[in-house]
Amino acid sequence: MVVEMSKGTRIIRINEEIKKELSEIIRNEIKDPRIKDTLVSVVNVDTSSDLKICKIYISVMGDKEQKENVIEGLKNASGFIRREIARRINLRNTPEFIFKLDDSIEYSIHLSRIMDEISHNSGDDTHD
Repeated sequence: MVVEMSKGTRIIRINEEIKKELSEIIRNEIKDPRIKDTLVSVVNVDTSSDLKICKIYISVMGDKEQKENVIEGLKNASGFIRREIARRINLRNTPEFIFKLDDSIEYSIHLSRIMDEISHNSGDDTHD
C-alpha cells in the first residue's frame, strides 16, 4: 500500500511541475500569434502512471474559433513544448502531450454573471 501511495504522490508532483513549466512556456516561450494573443490558462494536467501520455486541460478566453486556433497552435508546438519540458524536468521519459479544451473557468464566469443578474433583479422587487 505504501508503494502505491508514493507512486501516486510522485505523479501528483510530476503533474504540478509540468503544469507550472507549461504555463511558463505558453506565457513566455511560444511565439505563435494564435496562442500569444489570447488568454490561455493551464487548468489541469493528468499524466498516466507509465509517463507515456499527458493530457493537458487548457482554458481559452475567446470564441469558438479562437479556442480551436489555440489548440491547433499548441498541437503544432508540441514538439518544442516536449523538448522544453524534458530540458526543465528530469524525467526518464517525457510524455506525449494531448491538449484538450476545458470550459470550466468560462462556465464559472457565466454562472457568476447569471447569479449577479438574479441578485440584482431580486433587489428591484417592490411590494405595495
